[in-house]
Amino acid sequence: MIGDAHLTPQPPREAERRPGRKQISPSRKCSKMAAVMALAVLRRQMTRSPQWAYAGPVQRRKWKLKVIAELESRVMAEPIPLPADPMELKDLEYRPVKVRGHFDHSKELYIMPRTMVDPVREAREAGRMSSSTESGAHVVTPLHCSDLGVTILVNRGFVPRKKVNPETRQKGQVLGEVDLVGIVRLTENRKPFVPENNPEKNHWYYRDLEAMAKITGADPIFIDADFQSTTPGGPIGGQTRVTLRNEHMQYIITWYGLCAATLYLWFQKFVRRAPGV
Repeated sequence: MIGDAHLTPQPPREAERRPGRKQISPSRKCSKMAAVMALAVLRRQMTRSPQWAYAGPVQRRKWKLKVIAELESRVMAEPIPLPADPMELKDLEYRPVKVRGHFDHSKELYIMPRTMVDPVREAREAGRMSSSTESGAHVVTPLHCSDLGVTILVNRGFVPRKKVNPETRQKGQVLGEVDLVGIVRLTENRKPFVPENNPEKNHWYYRDLEAMAKITGADPIFIDADFQSTTPGGPIGGQTRVTLRNEHMQYIITWYGLCAATLYLWFQKFVRRAPGV
C-alpha cells in the first residue's frame, strides 16, 4: 500500500542545512554571472590590444596632416591658365590659375559675415580669449575673360562692413582689362547653423556657385584673387584659408573620456545593480 511504502530519504535542501542564509534564484545568479563575465571579457580585450582606443583618431590625424601638406603644396604651385571647362576644375581646387578680363562691378555679390585673413595677426592673437578682428564681407564680382569667352566669379577680397557699399571705395572699382592670379574654389554646401543664402537681399553666407552664376549671368567658375590684386581702399585680396584646424589630440582626449564614462555607466547598470551584488 502507498501508505506503507518505504520512500528513499532525500538529502536536506540547502536552506534546511543553512537556515537564515539569503537565497539567490537561478535567474538572478545568471544575470550576475553574465554581467561579470562581460566585464571580464571587455577588460581582457582592453589589456590585450590597447591600441584599439586610439588607432582610429591617430589614423585620422595622419590623414589630415597629409591633406594639409597636399593643400599647401598645391597653393604654392605655379599658376596655370584657367581651363574654360568647369568639369576640368573639379580636380584643381586650391590650384592657382591665371586669368585676364574686365569686371562687371554692377553685379557685385557679398559673402558675409567674414573676417580678414591675416596670418601675422592671427599668429599674434593665437590663444587669446578675444580678438581684434573686424567683421565685413567678401566682394564677389563677375569677370569676363576675353581670351576664353566666359564670365567667371572672382572673390576680390575683404572689405570692412563700413565699406561694403561700393560708393565708399570708388578707387577699388577697377576699369579696363586686368591680369589676375587666383585660387580655384568649388561650390560649398551649407553647414549646420549657417543661414540660407538670400539672393534677393544680396546676402550670401556660403558659396553656392549655381545660384551665384544664375543671378549674375556668369559661369559656375569661382576663384579667390590673390593678395597682389588688392586695390587702394579695398577689396583686400588673398582671402583663401587653406590650413585645416588640427585638433586631433583634443579628439583623442575626448574619445578616451567618452569611453571611460560609457564603461562606468555600463558597470553601474549591469554589474553593481545586478541581483545579489
